[in-house]
Amino acid sequence: MVLLRHGATEWSQSGQYTGRTDIPLLDLGREQAKAAGELLRGMTFAQILTSPLQRASATCALAGFEGEPEPDLMEWDYGAYEGRTTAEICAQRPGWTLWNDGVVDGERAADVGRRVDRVIERARQVDGDTLCVAHGHVLRVLAARWVGLPPVAGRLFALATGTVSILGWDRDTPVVSQWNVGPAGTLLAQA
Repeated sequence: MVLLRHGATEWSQSGQYTGRTDIPLLDLGREQAKAAGELLRGMTFAQILTSPLQRASATCALAGFEGEPEPDLMEWDYGAYEGRTTAEICAQRPGWTLWNDGVVDGERAADVGRRVDRVIERARQVDGDTLCVAHGHVLRVLAARWVGLPPVAGRLFALATGTVSILGWDRDTPVVSQWNVGPAGTLLAQA
């Protein structure tokens, strides 16, 4: 399974939680999507799934692929915390973390985990690789679930915008084969 995080948006740059708000890519995000397409050039996919939100579907198209909308790949529903930053939330709820505490009127990690489990099952039913184009937190949970970890273990997988990751197999064991690879094959720190 190949994962592609959407390119940069205004809110990904500012650190605002962007769940269901359907905002467009920045010019930088468009360039990241094209560069990701270069990284994926020559790969063939049995299926291509994308979040229906425009930042993911545009990334998919700019990377050179036609994706099927998959609602289970939508970003974490941040509820009342949509558009806010961690610092703003922690000012009202000291010690708060998305992973442990979830959000008011939104999802918890386990909710996202149930959605990505369905995506993983769907990917494992096809003969060949699946490309999933989606969002940072949902893809981090997907990686954790792929290797058999609980959804909250997604906190361990930093993922920059416009990067490619590969989930694969070591014999019969699901593994993370490559993670957070950016343009020209460079490894990136969390952005």
